[in-house]
Amino acid sequence: MSYCNNLFSYNRWETREVTIGKLKLGGNNPIRLQSMSSCRPMDTEANVEQAARIIDAGGELVRFTAPGVKDAANLELISKGIRNKGYDTALVADIHYKPDAALVAADIVEKVRINPGNYAELHKSKINYSKEEYQESLDHIESKFIVLIEKCKANKVALRIGSNHGSLSQRIMDQHGDTAQGMVEAAMEYLRIAIKHNFHEIVISMKASNILVMVQAYRLLSVKMREENMNFPLHLGVTEAGDGEDGRIKSAAGIGALLEDGLGDTIRVSLTEDPELEIPVGKMIADRYKNKSWKSESDSIDLPYNPLESKRRESREISEIGGDSEIVVLPFDYTIDMCGESFISDADEVFVYKEDSDLEDIAYAKLAEYLEHDINPLNWFVELSYEDFENDDFLSINRESNVVIVLSDDSENNVHRYREMFVKLMNEGIDLPVIIKHKYSFNTEEELQIHAAIDFGALLVDGLGDGIWIENDGNISQDRINEISLGILQATRSRITKTDFISCPSCGRTLYNIQEATAIIKSRTSHLKGLKIAIMGCIVNGPGEMADADYGYVGSGPNNINLYKGKKVIAKGIPQTQAVEALIDLIKENGDWEEE
Repeated sequence: MSYCNNLFSYNRWETREVTIGKLKLGGNNPIRLQSMSSCRPMDTEANVEQAARIIDAGGELVRFTAPGVKDAANLELISKGIRNKGYDTALVADIHYKPDAALVAADIVEKVRINPGNYAELHKSKINYSKEEYQESLDHIESKFIVLIEKCKANKVALRIGSNHGSLSQRIMDQHGDTAQGMVEAAMEYLRIAIKHNFHEIVISMKASNILVMVQAYRLLSVKMREENMNFPLHLGVTEAGDGEDGRIKSAAGIGALLEDGLGDTIRVSLTEDPELEIPVGKMIADRYKNKSWKSESDSIDLPYNPLESKRRESREISEIGGDSEIVVLPFDYTIDMCGESFISDADEVFVYKEDSDLEDIAYAKLAEYLEHDINPLNWFVELSYEDFENDDFLSINRESNVVIVLSDDSENNVHRYREMFVKLMNEGIDLPVIIKHKYSFNTEEELQIHAAIDFGALLVDGLGDGIWIENDGNISQDRINEISLGILQATRSRITKTDFISCPSCGRTLYNIQEATAIIKSRTSHLKGLKIAIMGCIVNGPGEMADADYGYVGSGPNNINLYKGKKVIAKGIPQTQAVEALIDLIKENGDWEEE
């Protein structure tokens, strides 16, 4: 099974158009922005006011949790309140576990989201399914799902089938494990039923807090759908992305990697912040693709790696760059003497940088002439442009020399051009380490966080690059650029330099102040390099969606917390005022605490 989308040209996948109230999504429509209310489902006034703030910020869909039938029924009052304010924005009900709540919501809102991991499973804990038992479960799902389908048809209501990495059913995990393949199959089961019953007003999502899993799942889904002649629109998002800089970088890297592939019709940036703050971030991401167009002349090149799995490109190690060495950040990790002279190759200008060698002993000449010399300094950094690859000048590189290649492209289509350059190096068997270099002109850190996360993240998730080099002409210090660079590596799991926090954006199921708790936990534990701590709003999805976290801090009731070691609950019902100290004690008891 190969990936269908071309990775060298930008060509948005034309999905089928879905109608959600007055909103058109998919097809040739713009990438739509959405968020979710964090208010308790029965607090009508708070939900109406928060929805208004989301809409005023530019939100085109607003989602509300409806954990039970009573909550779903209250969506009628919320909807009326929003309409009375003059808004006709599409409203979405978020349903887990309760098919009856979905049926109530489908009489009120324009779209219903269900999770195939917990919507209508026949058995919750059974393992080792026989073929007959598996089919029995699918028949049960169909009997429940068809009732919702018919209701949605009658009311012209759309559906989102939303797979989550952390909440797959035991039946799916029994067959596929806790994998991207399992996420895809969970959704495909529902899609096949919907098509069988002639219902097509569907949007699909594949969310995970690990962006490598998330990107793989969406790519696998796009392949699988095309194999079965489907083209449903895609809702993109990184679940539990976190807050602040980390949340923005993680969301942009995951969402952007897929948008660069031409995948994605609507996005939700899930930040542990007030939901209206998610919309400007989403808009900054989506705006990159408004008029984007790029056609490569190299679309027929064989792809030497599999974009449906994450595996780092094999390269030689040269002075702790490449090979199995950690991915470097320049100039943070590597002091480069920028006094190297420039020379002209047959194409454009190529710069050679040298570290800790006597310049008087180095002969500078044209690239082809230089490579004929028997020169082997500690390191050479050879900067190559896209044009050098168009003219095949890169083939002159001495493959046995101590050269670190610096790929540089400042165009708006740099991700596709970088991919093409990497592929040409790989197909020619050139295994020299590669630094990816890009120059920006931003004056705000948020702009740099988002755009750099997309540009570099889209490559790192495919295992491309032994180092990253960000330059910026704007008013941002080099120290902050270095921190952003390390944040991108952390988000893509390319290099871990600090604690990995997984925190959900909160919703009406959250019964404690998750923003406050996240800030406190971060301030106390941010020095624990490599430790994964999940801060989750509720026990409905929290324990499952923590995925591979080492420790979990999960809301279990009004201002009460359950603590987890891995996926095992250790302590229940701890008052929030005591829970952070209890978490720290748990970390210490298990030998994972380090003093600052």
